[in-house]
Amino acid sequence: MIVHVCGRTDVGRTREHNEDAFIIADFSSRDAAAATPIPIVEQQRYALGARGAMFMVADGMGGAAAGEVASAMAVEIVLGRMRIEWLGEPSVSAEAFMRSIKRATRSANEQIHTYATRHSEYRGMGTTATIAGVLGDTLYLAQVGDSRAYLVREGVARQITKDQSLMQKLIEAGELTEEEAAHSDRRNIILQAIGPEATIKVDLTHQPIRRGDTLVLCSDGLSGQMSAQDIAAIVTSGRALRDVCDALIDRANAAGGPDNITVIVAQFDGSGLQPPAHADEVGHRVFALPETGQTPVAAMDVTQPMPAVRNMPRMKTPRSVEIVEAPPEVEASTPAASAAETATVSPARRRVGRIVAGALLVLLAAAVAWLVLRLTGITAPSAPATTVSHGAPPASAPAP
Repeated sequence: MIVHVCGRTDVGRTREHNEDAFIIADFSSRDAAAATPIPIVEQQRYALGARGAMFMVADGMGGAAAGEVASAMAVEIVLGRMRIEWLGEPSVSAEAFMRSIKRATRSANEQIHTYATRHSEYRGMGTTATIAGVLGDTLYLAQVGDSRAYLVREGVARQITKDQSLMQKLIEAGELTEEEAAHSDRRNIILQAIGPEATIKVDLTHQPIRRGDTLVLCSDGLSGQMSAQDIAAIVTSGRALRDVCDALIDRANAAGGPDNITVIVAQFDGSGLQPPAHADEVGHRVFALPETGQTPVAAMDVTQPMPAVRNMPRMKTPRSVEIVEAPPEVEASTPAASAAETATVSPARRRVGRIVAGALLVLLAAAVAWLVLRLTGITAPSAPATTVSHGAPPASAPAP
């Protein structure tokens, strides 16, 4: 299996600083290009080894909360954890690979959240993450937030991740169409991000690869400015991969470039892949991974500022991304939930509750009265009252 891959990030037309980051990592050679300060990774070609490869796009958020710090930390932590866990994993299996990706993602969340909690200038910072691992003839994806992965097959681009966003929930509930969601003022509200909360839900999916497939990973600075059809047209134009990345970036900038733009394009070929078949399905395919306990976290000193990012400027305020809970009206209803919502308390039960509450109130009042009497000495009227300071002996009574 042969992989051709290229990545690029661009500040866009309106931002002053780039808060996106990305990784291209070949685990067989232990080589990785992490583009936090550099704008492009030139086209690479390699034969996929037994340990596979990984691509990741992170889109920092938070304005004054330093989104660029969060995205930089995320790519470094995920890559570091994968080198420790996956390259040290004795079992080369799909489940072990996906578990390593999930643990690395959760580790990034825990470390970023802890760091931000202990450094007030970074409090609330966060980042999205779309991670695509390639092992054998399958893509394994971990999704947090609204960056995206598309698979282009036979001239058609289909989204294979699902946005963790308010708009996605409204679309699934039938409240909005995809066209309406694309133009909504609330399209930037996401439900999950790495960093702002102590725990996250990582969406795990997988997708079989066919000969000639192209993977496109991108931040919403690209996907928000063009359709899947636009992406497919550029990917299948016959250009070299770097030119494809340039064309995608240019198209997003031509549409206004309101956000940072990051894209990774990976093409798959070789005799180890099957050709596309008519029955193949491309889309969001959940990967069921049994839980096995707590996520191990790499040791990290969170008491000191990180030298690599301490003085980095903090921008991107106009994006105004929020972390919110999914609104109740768009959550999927279940019989149990419906029963809980409509349940009422019987009058008899309510009366019993009032009696118990009254009895407890009386007991509490009696306890308080007893304590007051005890402290003021009224409980012993036969002895003269004496004021005692804490830790000092009582004053002697005057001689008769």
